[in-house]
Amino acid sequence: GSPPQALVDDAEDVSLDFGSEEELALRKAKIRHPLATFFYLFFRVSAIITYLFCDWFSNSFVACFVTILLLLSFDFWSVKNVTGRLLVGLHWWNKIDEDGKSHWVFEARRVSTRAASTEAEARIFWLGLIICPVIWTVFFFSTLFSLKLKWLALVIAGISLQTANLYGYMHCKLGGHKSTSRATSRFFVTADVPKRQARRTAEDHTEEHGKTGTR
Repeated sequence: GSPPQALVDDAEDVSLDFGSEEELALRKAKIRHPLATFFYLFFRVSAIITYLFCDWFSNSFVACFVTILLLLSFDFWSVKNVTGRLLVGLHWWNKIDEDGKSHWVFEARRVSTRAASTEAEARIFWLGLIICPVIWTVFFFSTLFSLKLKWLALVIAGISLQTANLYGYMHCKLGGHKSTSRATSRFFVTADVPKRQARRTAEDHTEEHGKTGTR
């Protein structure tokens, strides 16, 4: 009778947007790349902890120096080449052209919803990227004031490596929107040229046809 028909009509009027809900749920997910997040924090935190408590673990300055330097190097390489891409979708590198000139490339790529980072991962990445160079800067001044000059080279290396990643990813973050907008505007300009040429050709053809008809 009529009641079932009313139910069917009500059901048809309801529209569910599963795509947006799925995208929002994926963005709100806690950690989508647990291994990358773990190693991102592991190398950074381990270098700082080893620097603070290396005297408790070993009496050898050389062993502590080499261990911390390796942790800093692993951190620099992994953040630059792996975790930056996975956690925030950014990448930067340096290339040498045929003339031997050095060029820095800062890339902000648009990734699919399933490959994109979550809010938690992005927050962890940027907090670690900013806080750790600050900590190594504090170590630099504490090394100077305490006259532990044998650690000075290691602390400077830590500041240099982590500041380089911070500088590179800040350029990726701030320059990505500019490059995207420029590329988009350039595309629209390029796409608009054929339309204008086609419109002018059509107008010229119409004028010639009109002149021919009057003759």
